[in-house]
Amino acid sequence: MTKLSVNINKIATLRNSRGANVPDLLKVASDIENFGAEGITIHPRPDERHIRYQDARDLKKVVTTEYNIEGNPIKSFMDLVLEVKPTQVTLVPDAVDAITSNAGWDTITHQSFLQEVIKEFNQNGIRTSIFIDTNTKLMEAAAKTGADRIELYTEDFATQFDLGNKEAIKPYTEAAILANKLGLGINAGHDLSLDNIQFFKDNIPNLDEVSIGHALIAESLYLGLENVVNMYLHRLK
Repeated sequence: MTKLSVNINKIATLRNSRGANVPDLLKVASDIENFGAEGITIHPRPDERHIRYQDARDLKKVVTTEYNIEGNPIKSFMDLVLEVKPTQVTLVPDAVDAITSNAGWDTITHQSFLQEVIKEFNQNGIRTSIFIDTNTKLMEAAAKTGADRIELYTEDFATQFDLGNKEAIKPYTEAAILANKLGLGINAGHDLSLDNIQFFKDNIPNLDEVSIGHALIAESLYLGLENVVNMYLHRLK
């Protein structure tokens, strides 16, 4: 069964816009779990423009499902993850000033670096996932890093699906089949929504987890957070 992990960055963005604690990030995370989500995802960035490093520490005390922290493994991020010890760390090659994730890892060029980082996380009992495009050579190189999973970067699929091009799923299906052969678990994220999630899930064999934030929170403005979480769960099952 594919798990739903909800990225709550946008909740933090809303809170930070007024400088107080409304909405309460910790309560929202707990509520999302109570609504049925199987995980909470955060992606703290160095400028803390949405999720703050302290949020990562505080959430550890309240998250009872899977806790996933995403980010570029610079020293401050690594120190945070090793302190918090979430269920999973997802490594994303974000530039410091990136608005959102916009590319997967070049696992060939950065293989030795990733091996070092992943070894340290694994030694601390933290499952590791690499944010990656569907290129087969990069997938094969990812398997040599020691990572437990890959997270398929799904922006291109979502863009093409919106244009009516369902053939855009093919590289993702092929990547998932290869990942299975390589012994890698499969996560996915970026621009997945209520419109495309069921089609994506139905075409990705052994999809372990999806991480969804921006679309889910935007859809909740119209349909309500509890309702939307359950709509995703229905489509994933």
